[in-house]
Amino acid sequence: MSDSSRTPAISVSGLRKSYGEQIVLDGIDLTVPQGTIFSLLGPNGAGKTTTVQILSTLIRADGGQARVGGHDVAADAAQVRSAIGVTGQFSAVDELLTGRENLLMMGDLHHLPRTENRRIAQRLLERFDLVDSADKTASGYSGGMTRRLDLAMTLLGGPRIIFLDEPTTGLDPRSRRAMWDIIRELVADGVTIFLTTQYLDEADDLAHRIAVLDHGRIVAEGTPDQLKRLVPGGHIRLSFADRSELSVAVDLLGGVADELTLAVPSDGSVKSLRAVLDRLDDAHIEPEALSVHTADLDDVFLSLTGQSAPEKETAR
Repeated sequence: MSDSSRTPAISVSGLRKSYGEQIVLDGIDLTVPQGTIFSLLGPNGAGKTTTVQILSTLIRADGGQARVGGHDVAADAAQVRSAIGVTGQFSAVDELLTGRENLLMMGDLHHLPRTENRRIAQRLLERFDLVDSADKTASGYSGGMTRRLDLAMTLLGGPRIIFLDEPTTGLDPRSRRAMWDIIRELVADGVTIFLTTQYLDEADDLAHRIAVLDHGRIVAEGTPDQLKRLVPGGHIRLSFADRSELSVAVDLLGGVADELTLAVPSDGSVKSLRAVLDRLDDAHIEPEALSVHTADLDDVFLSLTGQSAPEKETAR
């Protein structure tokens, strides 16, 4: 493996940012491997958008270090900008132009030769299912079409790292799912995605790793499953053929019995599940069915931040 392939797409150490006496980022650390989806969650005002703005060179940090695509965001801002794309909740689409014209305009900004620009624009229209609407003005596009066009415009520069700041806010469920599929395709091609979202199910479904930001600090980080195991209340639910087996299982494992089922406290890990099954096997009891229940991300978010779900961030 080459050194370049081992270099994180994004690395952040001790990042700080304040506005007057208000501390927005209080020394955060993050590492995002190449070709993965990393989601940053947090309540309104936690510092998510500020983090994206610093990493995309829109504003400067007060302290700490950040490297994106191997480049220092402060010292090598131009190189960072050439490596990234940014798509926010506020579209960059010009509604007076057609979809094709928007793409061609973006290609011109990247100084693409005319023939190559048209070829790439057509390929992106096909990839994002916009061919039928390519020559219609974007003012008539649905929300989902506008978001797809906005992301297609971002891809014209060939970025290997893309910041998606609440990319599906306001979209209907079908359009959100379509955007999720596009994001997965990008990652399959080796693109790194840094995602902020107000939808916990979006982070749960897409992200390889999630960090929870609260009051300017990272309060938890891990895979979705790891974060869910932080919150008590998980259990293994076992179903038995008769009450005699259920009774033996209760004596062995404890838990709460109901009809022919038993709920045993568990953190949802493979180790925990194996331990339960081994104890039943030693007693020559085999459950008819089992299921593992863990806390969801909403439970995690509530436990860590005191809020039931992230709210749409309107400032810093």
